[in-house]
Parts: sequence; structure tokens; C-alpha cells
Amino acid sequence: MGTGKRGLMATAVAVVCAVTVLAAPGTAFANPAPSPTPSAGPALAPAKDLEAVRKKLDELYRAAARATDEYNAADEKADKQSTQVVELAKKIVKGQEKLRKLKDRAGAAAAAQYRGGGLPPEAHLVLSDDPQDFLDGAGRVREGHHATKGLLGELSRTQEDLEQYAKDASAQLKKLEAGRKAKAAAQKKIEKQIAQAEKLESALQKEEQERLAELETEAANKAQTAWLDSGILNEINGKASEQGKKAVKYATAQIGKPYQWGAEGPRTYDCSGLTSQAWISAGRGIPRTSQEQWKQLRHIDVQDMRPGDLIIYFGDASHVAMYIGDGAIVHAPRPGRTVTIAGAGSMPILGVVRPDAGTGSN
Repeated sequence: MGTGKRGLMATAVAVVCAVTVLAAPGTAFANPAPSPTPSAGPALAPAKDLEAVRKKLDELYRAAARATDEYNAADEKADKQSTQVVELAKKIVKGQEKLRKLKDRAGAAAAAQYRGGGLPPEAHLVLSDDPQDFLDGAGRVREGHHATKGLLGELSRTQEDLEQYAKDASAQLKKLEAGRKAKAAAQKKIEKQIAQAEKLESALQKEEQERLAELETEAANKAQTAWLDSGILNEINGKASEQGKKAVKYATAQIGKPYQWGAEGPRTYDCSGLTSQAWISAGRGIPRTSQEQWKQLRHIDVQDMRPGDLIIYFGDASHVAMYIGDGAIVHAPRPGRTVTIAGAGSMPILGVVRPDAGTGSN
């Protein structure tokens, strides 16, 4: 074989070896050749290093999910507090108008009493042509005194109400300000975690990013397989309620839309934004965050769940998905991903909650 042919063969062998190394899962991405050719790109990270990257990314995105729950909770509180402040402001305005009218009436009553109270009762009796008219007038005076007393009491109560409204409004404004600070702090946490994750991913070469995606899929499939191998799916045979069917229809119609922290649709969603909006579309309002959904909604045994129920994940309840049947969920996974279908057991299950109390249908 000539020198030219031997050179071509050596190059082909090197290419085949490189492809084999890249394609083999779990194989260290190291070049066995003693010295790489000058044209070779940077060495790829070993599989164990990519697995460490996968775990780190998972950690960062989970931290972002927890911060997103904090943000959503603060946002929800801020909305309620803003509404309460507005309602108190309306009460204050109405109270001030009522107080003005009461003061006008009290002033008029005081003037009337002054005009009629210059002479003692004996003098009024002597000067009166008809004693009965005097007695009737005296009765009206007594009624007037009672009315004036009641008016002054109402005036005092209105002033007290106004003072209380002002105190309540001040307290709500303080809470609102604290809530806004908590919301801003949570936003900083989210942005920091996501920025770190994106920086970590952007440092990878294209081949490494592809392999990383494969590792994520493999980890999810492994967890789902273990869950199914437990035989749990044989016990899950619940039928969706009418509201559950509507919620599932809404959630699955969002498949392909991007994840966005703090979003409730209709273009983007975070995990609890998707589930809460799905149930709102079915006529059932539920808590906004995954943690509050876990705290407030009725808990159901996993084997008793049915389509439309919500599966809460991880020990801190930082993720939520909707069960759609046949061992599958629909959820908004994390930044950089879209609403998708996944295995119900692909993540550690904390428990299951049921938003509605309706019976299942056959």
C-alpha cells in the first residue's frame, strides 16, 4: 500500500474511533491517540463530569423553582393587599362624606336649639295662647334633644370608624411594601439561579449539550421505569370527573408553549401557573403556588389518583404537574423548556392532591 493510501486509511481509522467514542454512552470522551492532530477541537468532558453538570443544573433549576414559588406567593399577597387598600380608601372617602353631612346636621340642630332655648319653660307657658300647643311643643323639644343626642353619637362613631380605617390602611400599606420587597428578593434569587444555570450550559460544546440532554432523558426514564416496575399503575384506575376532564383538556392544549417563571398564560407558564389556570378554566379556583396547592388541597393516595389530579414533586413541594392518565403527566418543566408530557414517576413524588370533589365518570 502506497504512502498516500496509508495516510487515508489512518485518517479514516481516526475518524471511526472518534465517532465510536462520542456515540458510546458512559464512555470517557478522551482521545486514545498519544498526540491529537492540530486541527482537533477542544477535548470533550468525560461522562462523569457531564453527569455532575446535570446534577448541578437540576439543583440550580430547583432552587429557581423554590424562588419562583416565593415570588408567586408574594405577588398573590400583594394583589390582595392592594385590593384591601383600595377598599379601605373607598370606605375613608365615604366616611368623610358621611362625617361632613353629620356635622352639617349637628350644626343646624345646635342653631335651632339656640334659637328656641332663650326663655325658660315657665315663660313659654305664660306667653303661649294655647297650653296644649306648649305641651306639644315641649314634647317635640324632648324628641329633638334625643335626636340631637343620637346625631352626636353617630358623629362620634363615624369619626372612630374613620380613625380605624386609616389605621387599617396604614397597616396594609406596610404589608404591601414588605410584600413588594419579598417579591423583589425572590426575583433576584430566580434570576441568579437561572443565570448560573445558563452560564454552565453555555460553557459546554454542542456535542456535550446533546449528551447532557441524553443524560437528562436517561435519568427521567430510569425513574419512570422504576416507578412503573413497582406495579403502581395496575392499582391506578380512577376516572376523571367532568371538571377534571376540562382541566386536562386545557392543560394539554398548552403543550409546546414556553416555560416562564411567574407566568400564568396564555402564551407562557410556570408549573403552578399551568395547573392553576387549567382548573380555573374548569370552574374551580385553586391556590396559585405548588406549595399552597399541597397545603390547601385535599390529599389523595397515589393509587387513587385520577386524571386532573395534581402530583406534587420533591420534598419542598417545589414542582407540580397534572396527571392525565396511563402513568403520564403534563407539566411546565423549567426555564428553557416547553409544556410537555412526561412520566408521572420521572421525578420524586411528594404526594397527590385533588382540586375538585366531583365523582369520577365511566
